[in-house]
Amino acid sequence: MKHHFYLAAIIIMCFSCGQDYIPKPKAYLRLDYPKAQYKKINIEVPFYFETNSLASKIKYKKLRAAKESYGINIEYPTLKGTIFLTYKAIDGDSKTLTEYLRDAQKFTLEHTIKADEIPVFPYENKERKVYGVFSEVKGNVASPAQFYITDSVQHFLVGSLYFYAKPNYDSILPAANYLQKDMVQIMESLHWK
Repeated sequence: MKHHFYLAAIIIMCFSCGQDYIPKPKAYLRLDYPKAQYKKINIEVPFYFETNSLASKIKYKKLRAAKESYGINIEYPTLKGTIFLTYKAIDGDSKTLTEYLRDAQKFTLEHTIKADEIPVFPYENKERKVYGVFSEVKGNVASPAQFYITDSVQHFLVGSLYFYAKPNYDSILPAANYLQKDMVQIMESLHWK
């Protein structure tokens, strides 16, 4: 009886699997975003720029009555992210520009606690008088990219990217890379009025 059981088990094992087992390759999430289509945004602020048509909401408001200052939110609901822009007029005083530059650089440096790396890319367009810096903040940080640009005389604009999610660098990286290109487009297409 024992031999029949072993014989039956061997026969079942031989005929039960018709193919050899092949391990499955690692799967990675593939996120495809539409190719960016940029359009000129001309709102009631002292500059204009191009933004991606994927940005479905653009909100802006005057921040202070005494000085010319505006806040602009470029929202991407499908990516759960927003690019925040803050414009400040320079009073023609180099101290004011120095303070704005210090504040913008300090904001980026505050991320060094959690950041793995912060590559900085200078930007300059002498023809349009646009000078600035783009900073990519790599790691589990609240804002994975920031920039500031100025004409060094009258205008100062700072931008930062935020997501409506807990900062997990690996998870938000594809969306962050996509929106960082939009931030660079804002810098490269910006014209002072």
